[in-house]
Amino acid sequence: MMPWVGLALFLFVGVAVVATGLPAAVILIVAASLGALIGFLSGQIPIELFTALSERLINLLENDLVQAIPLYVVMGALLNRLPLAEALYRAGLNILPRSPAAPVISGITLGALIGPMNGSVGASVLALSRTLAPRLGAFGIPLPRRAAVIAVASTLGVVVPPSLVLILLGDAMLSAHTIAVTTTGREDRVINTQDVFHGALAPAGIYLAACLLIGWWLNRKSRRSSTKNDAALLAFLALLAIVSLLGGVAAGYFYAVEAAAMGGFTLLVAGFVSGRLPLPVLNELLRDALAVTGALFFLLIAATTLTLVLRVLGTDVLVARWIAAIPGGPLAAVAVVLGTIWLSALVLDAFEIIFVVVPIVIPPLLIRVDDAIWVAVLVLLIVQASFLDPFIGYALMMTRTVLKESIAFFALVRSLLPYLLAQWALLVAVFLFPQLAHVGQSEADRSRKPPDVPREEIERRIDQMLAPPAESPQSGETPAK
Repeated sequence: MMPWVGLALFLFVGVAVVATGLPAAVILIVAASLGALIGFLSGQIPIELFTALSERLINLLENDLVQAIPLYVVMGALLNRLPLAEALYRAGLNILPRSPAAPVISGITLGALIGPMNGSVGASVLALSRTLAPRLGAFGIPLPRRAAVIAVASTLGVVVPPSLVLILLGDAMLSAHTIAVTTTGREDRVINTQDVFHGALAPAGIYLAACLLIGWWLNRKSRRSSTKNDAALLAFLALLAIVSLLGGVAAGYFYAVEAAAMGGFTLLVAGFVSGRLPLPVLNELLRDALAVTGALFFLLIAATTLTLVLRVLGTDVLVARWIAAIPGGPLAAVAVVLGTIWLSALVLDAFEIIFVVVPIVIPPLLIRVDDAIWVAVLVLLIVQASFLDPFIGYALMMTRTVLKESIAFFALVRSLLPYLLAQWALLVAVFLFPQLAHVGQSEADRSRKPPDVPREEIERRIDQMLAPPAESPQSGETPAK
């Protein structure tokens, strides 16, 4: 019965998140504690198994990619303080001066540029609402259409590398693929975060192009007024830095953590030089960054604790058996798992799905499906789609809250519907044509086979590792300097 206790804990988490309004990390810790207590009191699980938690948390926090979390939070906070978004938006308007849809096109492009640097959809909603909402209103764009543009633009940072969601999902996929390759004994190179970046590039580009086309079509008859960019140099420098940063990470020239550090340092210097970061503002910014970072780390630790409890209870084995028994081949298995993730997204946000759901359902799926990059891209797209769910999508709910104006639900859905159709059409296309997740890959990467190393090279490296230590100088001799 213990595996079913784990499933009951899943249900408890979903209900408690919706019913109580408490932070998800608190609910995850409570669920993990309940599971451990039930397992111990039943006498079926020795308490010694739970001592693995300390080592598990140490290994988690030693992960280099975890360093990206505070860096992205700081970048998001700096973007909210500096006039970069405003300068970039005005630059976009000047590039498209004769198009009535220029305000919307510029706003969607702005979301794609600053979204990956903001670190989270919530931060993107705040930044875009402050920049776009009053200006779109000044151009005569109706409120529901404004809210739809802001919500859609805020989710572009999920799929455009190197977003924080992509980084964390890439790390989770690496662990899941490692388990699958070890279990099956397949001759397969384990994917890494860079592979997930490359896999997401083509789908992200397609969706961005579709959003720009939809934005132009829906707003091609809007009122257009002239605008002037008073910060053209700042906009040019900001655009050059952002494109170089995002392009460098996507092309593999920079690692995600180093790129986040460069971006944060550059924004910090820009804030000091421009005089927009006096000491009181800097102190407030760093306090906010520490609070958000602490919340994310708390969520990560709570999710890791719950996944350990679920494994101890055997819930992962039960789920693996279910996934292995899904009829219809690999496509059917992928469809069922994606449906499960989408249902989870109705009550959990992207980080909770990556930390809790992915470690349980993806390893057994990758045992049946050998294309881990394709699976990672599909998971990414379904997570992005969850943010725009018309009923409880996080991006929509936060947009309506931040705008502080009453928006008719059906009017908002009508404005959002073309973007949703494009999103789900892309998801279906990637599902049916996995090649979309492998655009631009070399033949070696596409084969996923580990590189062949000659036997002589293996023996040479073994000899290097087993080389005898240097002899210590004999007594009475002076060691060479």
